Amino acid sequence: MAIPREGETIQIHSYKHNGRIHRVWQETMVLKGTKNIFIGANERTLVTESDGRTWLTREPSICYFHAEHWFNIICMLREDGVYYYCNMSSPFVFDNNAIKYIDYDLDVKVFPDMSYTLLDEDEYELHKKEMGYPEVIDKILKRNVNKLISWIKQKRGPFAPDFIEVWTNRYSFHKEMQSNEKI
Repeated sequence: MAIPREGETIQIHSYKHNGRIHRVWQETMVLKGTKNIFIGANERTLVTESDGRTWLTREPSICYFHAEHWFNIICMLREDGVYYYCNMSSPFVFDNNAIKYIDYDLDVKVFPDMSYTLLDEDEYELHKKEMGYPEVIDKILKRNVNKLISWIKQKRGPFAPDFIEVWTNRYSFHKEMQSNEKI
């Protein structure tokens, strides 16, 4: 698998279990790319839904993907603190200049005080039946929901106190570098 280069811009593609595209983020800057970890940032990027509707993200976000975990984490930087939107998903792959993963409906929303709520359990059950999620996927996802919740409680990974500062500084550095190259 190719590895995205720091400072370059890539897309993020979310699919459903049936192979259909779910959502595409047009531009995300690579802050770290290895075979196992991708950390990126975007701000006011165009998002295209499967039905063709488009919208712009509202705030800067730091995105965390791991090739060995069945979740990804979007850290949304708002005026009143950092909100985290965690998608239960397949591990990512990097292909054709895009991070790609399968979205498995279940989401965990984490608030600035580290309280959290599990979302879309009804959607998960519906799609599990409609798309025939195998039992092994169901077990993997449920294990990974528990792993994600333990990360939240332990303030690991993107929930660590210094994570946001480190990666927003890196994002600012690359944006400044791009601005200087245009002069």
